[in-house]
Amino acid sequence: MIKYIIKIILIAPFLIAFGENENEYIESVPGTDEKVEMVLIPGGTFTMGSPKSEKGHFGDEGPQHQVKIDPFWMGKFEITWDLYELFVARNIDSKRPQQAKGREVNIDVDGVSGATQPYTEMSFGMGVEGYPAICMTQLAAAKFCEWLSAMTGNFYRLPTEAEWEYACRAGTKTAYSFGDNPADLDIYGWHSGNSGGAYHQVGQKKPNPWGLYDMHGNVSEWTLDHYVPTLYKKRKRKTASNPLQKPTKTYPRVVRGGAWSDQPSRLRSATRRPSSKKWKKRDPQIPKSLWWHTDAPFVGFRVVRPTKTPLPEQQKIYWN
Repeated sequence: MIKYIIKIILIAPFLIAFGENENEYIESVPGTDEKVEMVLIPGGTFTMGSPKSEKGHFGDEGPQHQVKIDPFWMGKFEITWDLYELFVARNIDSKRPQQAKGREVNIDVDGVSGATQPYTEMSFGMGVEGYPAICMTQLAAAKFCEWLSAMTGNFYRLPTEAEWEYACRAGTKTAYSFGDNPADLDIYGWHSGNSGGAYHQVGQKKPNPWGLYDMHGNVSEWTLDHYVPTLYKKRKRKTASNPLQKPTKTYPRVVRGGAWSDQPSRLRSATRRPSSKKWKKRDPQIPKSLWWHTDAPFVGFRVVRPTKTPLPEQQKIYWN
């Protein structure tokens, strides 16, 4: 009887946080009706990169190598303007409960740096309600994660490049999570051939096998990693465990997934893209903004939450 009681006490917080379906949960943003839907990504080992024989293969996608990934939760959808504008405006910070619901993060939301208002309308008329937020820098995306963590008490960050590809593939080894034929892409993603020259509301296409939407196309997505074109050559001899290429400078960083403006080959699971200073070319500010890429209307992001919460000092590293 004592053992039974102990078990109930230990698992009760899990049930409260995640409900009956432990593979998904919904994070509510305090003081609003906005929510972040999260999907559990099981841990495992996969083959990262693409073979030279894959149509559209680029040199920075090889050689293929084995990578081990711990389980984590990932946003079912790309972060939308509805959510991102709350971070930019910061009008709801006072709505955070004195004791946040989650127990993983305990930081003062007032201490989280906020993005400045952009000098122009950053959706460029393509849509706001239900549409993916775009044009933010990687720093801004990371700070959104810190703000969301402070507001909810649960730890959120950007995915690593390896986590992103692992989640995108969802157990597949083909060029796309649905197979090798780009002719089937219209069912799963927005690209230059079907987007009409703009991004679209999230979740309009079919999800990948693990229930993640818009992993192929719509907007490219920030990861944590510094972009190194020859990185995979260093990993080919042994299995890499939860790799992260820590940035040493602002550019280039890795974005993944391809966008509404890209050819289908750029939407493959293995495709890598480096960020560039040119993404701020039309920014008239001096110095140029830390928060916005005026020339990157194709870049957004989604969030992840590891099942094993890092220590407070490690959390700060992911947000900065």
